[in-house]
Amino acid sequence: MGETVLVTGGTGFVAGWCVAELLRRGYTVRTTVRSPAKKPVDPSGRLTVFVADLTSEAGWDEAVAGCDYVLHVASPLGGGNSKDPDELIVPARDGALRVLKAATEAQVKRVVMTSSCAAATPPPSSEVSVIDETVWTDIEGERLNAYRKSKVVSERAAWRFMESYEGPTTLTTVLPGAVFGPVLSADNLGSVQVIGRLVRGRILGVPRLGFNIVDVRDLADLHLRAMTSTRAAGQRFIAVSEFMWMADVAKELRSKLGAPADKVPARVLPDFLFRLIALFDPGVRAVTPNLGRKHLHTSEKAQRLLGWRPRPAATTVVDCAESLLMSAT
Repeated sequence: MGETVLVTGGTGFVAGWCVAELLRRGYTVRTTVRSPAKKPVDPSGRLTVFVADLTSEAGWDEAVAGCDYVLHVASPLGGGNSKDPDELIVPARDGALRVLKAATEAQVKRVVMTSSCAAATPPPSSEVSVIDETVWTDIEGERLNAYRKSKVVSERAAWRFMESYEGPTTLTTVLPGAVFGPVLSADNLGSVQVIGRLVRGRILGVPRLGFNIVDVRDLADLHLRAMTSTRAAGQRFIAVSEFMWMADVAKELRSKLGAPADKVPARVLPDFLFRLIALFDPGVRAVTPNLGRKHLHTSEKAQRLLGWRPRPAATTVVDCAESLLMSAT
């Protein structure tokens, strides 16, 4: 193809699959890492690694120079348990702007930025049943944790940047739900850890929580469709397959995996016990408002405009669990 794509944060779960899919399709790929010690290995010889951090100006111009496209997938690490939400919000916002500035100065054709369904979710008390790309999360909403705020603030900042930009570069954002699927490495697993905890029996019972699930392989495919389609310029695209309650995820794992899923809990965790655990666990506390709530995001737009076809969520969670079991042996 002769085209070059930069993928930020190449050691991450989603970015790693984007890199793999780009290489499979014949692109020349660049990626960024925060540390030279974490460079991914590429047997094809078509992957170049640059050191660049979202919190610094250094390295971005060099990484982007000569690229046709940029997939900005990287997210800042840390800050999740901090009392200061700006430890996560500021690097996410400023990092997105650094990438956009370098990309527009290099006049790349398009930047595809990974946002999140967390940036397109109404309050838990909302009566909206099906959520599309016109919805924006209220940044002033109650109990909005630092991660969700960082996704809203960084995506809003990216669109504002493009409003004042006059040039050939276009922006598209992709908003995934809970990302599961096969792992390429044991690093930066993100939401995959939910499946890992179920399989290892680290959860006392299954809470009344649910996810709008997307397979990481399908998410990588959507990034590439958003990168090349003329219809994607200036658009947001929600990336989800289906909604599944954790109880249904657990049931599917026990049904399909057999003995390896013996530790997957079968009983439902009472809400009062989940709330008690939340008093001591910030991660649990962050999702407590979602107990028993079923907000459905729709990917109809991505399917209609880009021809995207995500696989069934049940297939995704089973493939994810099998991958984690294999990586543990």
